[in-house]
Amino acid sequence: MNIVLKGRKALVGGASQGLGKAIAMQLAASGASVTIVARNEEKLKKVLQELPVTEEQQHGYIVADFSDYGRYKAIMNDYFSSHSVDILINNTNGPKAGTVSEQTDADYQAAFSLLFQTVQYTTSLALQAMKEKQYGRIINLTSRTVKEPADNLALSNTIRAAVVAWGKTLARDVGKYNITVNNILTGNFDTERLRELFTLQAQAQNTTLEAITQKAEADIPLQRLGKPEELASLVTFLASEQASYITGTSIPVDGGLLKSI
Repeated sequence: MNIVLKGRKALVGGASQGLGKAIAMQLAASGASVTIVARNEEKLKKVLQELPVTEEQQHGYIVADFSDYGRYKAIMNDYFSSHSVDILINNTNGPKAGTVSEQTDADYQAAFSLLFQTVQYTTSLALQAMKEKQYGRIINLTSRTVKEPADNLALSNTIRAAVVAWGKTLARDVGKYNITVNNILTGNFDTERLRELFTLQAQAQNTTLEAITQKAEADIPLQRLGKPEELASLVTFLASEQASYITGTSIPVDGGLLKSI
């Protein structure tokens, strides 16, 4: 299958590293012009230099901190006042780890703004042009923990589940405009974020990062962590014409880790 995204414009959140970067790279390799979003300008500039330009695309970046919702809204308003996108990849950095009993009202509010409000607001801006064009692809990166919650990720479990329900509802609302909406339930991928979480687990259990990683790999039927490029391939397919009849889905990409159906 040859996926061609030439002429398409994409906006990818959390793209300075990890899954977001891999997605941006793959979309660009398929011909899309990609704008990457993250809070670290130095990292964004490095990724920008790596993005393929085989179709003479015009790539760009936006410096924005998802955790500062007020400022984030202003930056997105400014961008969409003069730009439109065909492909929107909603991907943010995660909230702090911890159990339910360790979280405060303020923690839940901050997580809601970080994981849900930024996604909903960015999508509302992108939808204006998508509806006019009668075309759009919206892909939300969430987590497998919306199906099987992790004890130490109370904030992420809770708010990402809301994103999945919202995405399903949105898909039914905008399908008539030839806009698809899909959720990706990510598993354990070899990224900086996962190493941070594993390090916290190791500290809490008075063990090593290597031991936590080995146990995690042993629990996965494929016996390894995922590669970011593997998830990026699915996202690129969902962003293409070939996936035009797929919408409202929540697709686990976790090496078989989920035990539920």
